[in-house]
Amino acid sequence: MPDKRVKPDDSGGGEILGTSGGLRGALPPRTDWIVFGVTAVLTLAFVVWGAMATDSLERVSTSLLTGTMHNLGWAFVLAASGFVVFALWLAFSRYGKITLGQEGEEPEFRTVSWVAMMFSAGMGIGLMFYGVNEPLTHFAEPPPGTSGTDPADKIETAMATTLFHWTLHPWAIYAVVGLGIAYSCYRRGRRQTVSAVFTPLIGEKHANGGVGKVIDILAIFATLFGSAASLGLGALQIASGAEAAGWTKEVGEGILVLIIAVLTLAFVLSAVSGVEKGIQWLSNTNMVLALALLLFVFVAGPTVQILDLLPGSIGAFIGDLPQMAARTEASAGADIAGWLADWSVFYWAWWISWTPFVGLFIARISRGRTIRQFVGGVILVPSTVSLLWFAVFGGTATRLESQGARLTGGDATPEGQLFAVLREYPIAGVTGLLVMILVGIFFVSGADAASIVMGTLSQRGTLEPTRVVVVIWGVLTGAVAAIMLLVGGGGDAALTGLKNLTILVAVPFMLVMVGMCVALTRDLRSDPLILRGERGEEAVESAVITGHELYDGDFELRVVPTYGNGDGGDHETSVKT
Repeated sequence: MPDKRVKPDDSGGGEILGTSGGLRGALPPRTDWIVFGVTAVLTLAFVVWGAMATDSLERVSTSLLTGTMHNLGWAFVLAASGFVVFALWLAFSRYGKITLGQEGEEPEFRTVSWVAMMFSAGMGIGLMFYGVNEPLTHFAEPPPGTSGTDPADKIETAMATTLFHWTLHPWAIYAVVGLGIAYSCYRRGRRQTVSAVFTPLIGEKHANGGVGKVIDILAIFATLFGSAASLGLGALQIASGAEAAGWTKEVGEGILVLIIAVLTLAFVLSAVSGVEKGIQWLSNTNMVLALALLLFVFVAGPTVQILDLLPGSIGAFIGDLPQMAARTEASAGADIAGWLADWSVFYWAWWISWTPFVGLFIARISRGRTIRQFVGGVILVPSTVSLLWFAVFGGTATRLESQGARLTGGDATPEGQLFAVLREYPIAGVTGLLVMILVGIFFVSGADAASIVMGTLSQRGTLEPTRVVVVIWGVLTGAVAAIMLLVGGGGDAALTGLKNLTILVAVPFMLVMVGMCVALTRDLRSDPLILRGERGEEAVESAVITGHELYDGDFELRVVPTYGNGDGGDHETSVKT
């Protein structure tokens, strides 16, 4: 294999990549002013609208959400399960053997390192926020249509529902976008953008033209609002931690906006300083701290019940999966619509909005893997992490609730439930501070990574977007997060604002993802490996038929030069008695 490869770049230049895929040299990034300008202006207009007329934005978003849930709730439910089926089909089909790179190319990262980075991608503010909240909420108020009043049955239902939202479906959604980008970039040599994936469907001219720009704009919007939702959750949890520690008596809109402003400033300083190694060190430290928190709760909490939950949760998830995947307003009644908006549809929208970010990340670290390895690793590794995380925190919380700890209802808030659990065990002050540190670092590193992805999409797929563009997207993400919280009205209602706007922004990108599946399938059908296999099957089949017709089954197959020159060039399969 040659030592260098030149990857075409639609901006008019090329990037010289080593066999490991690392960047050896690149042309300066060129900003796509239409993609960047249109997205930035519309985002700024949203921020101004929310700041100047919050009530108006809240009314409009609520009205749009009601219509979306009534008319398109089924689409989210169907699409999420469809992406699972599509990802698994690719893994087990003949396409599973295709390499995301050149023929015979070795994986860029060792399996251990690859798995570790998958673990890193599977952690975030979401797990910190919902690790206790979701199992506890479903335990206290079982989802509509479920039955059983026995605590053991309620725990199994709660865990099955939580795993439904955090394992197979979300990571299959990520795998679809990540696979599309990885195949398009590493196998076909296209630029690293969402629009480039559509080349086999709409042609190179349109993929690099107006249609492609619209696709990349939608991808940036999805990433921005999805990231802003996560940052808003982080702000809510940090504020709750400050309240639990006695640093503030009441968490209002001003406190939330202040937290977002401080953390956004921290991100901007990290981006301006260019200390990538420092951010990487912080991210690795966060993984260690998260593992330490997990082990502490596992040991201090109801260890035996947690271990019992692991097989029970898996069994309940598998058994209830068809019912959970089929929940819609038509099948479960009107009462399910509000529950879906708060849970399943919100999650599918949240995962869809995060796909450009997470998909691009897992694509970058998966060069040299086969499609089968990619889908298996992307789905199984993070799903296992989620299973362990929710079993520990969810199992502990439900045990405390069943013993009368009163973690739900009354003054309890979703963002404060993790701190309430930690107060039941020793060194609550230390572990509470640890949670706030974890969420803060997730905020900074997450905003950093998401802003780089938005910079990549707005600068024609460059691997290293300019610092100014990255900072602009980071600041706008923080501003949108603040507006999303204000639309909810602050306090507990702020969570509703985050969910409503996330669902609305994810609708158009859901359609983009469906198009990506079609485009990727068309690409795979014309893959050289697949075409060679098809021609080989046709040649062997034709030779076997001829052998049976001419020699009554007494023959052998040989490969000889087409022109008999023996130069190793063109060959044909012949029949010999």
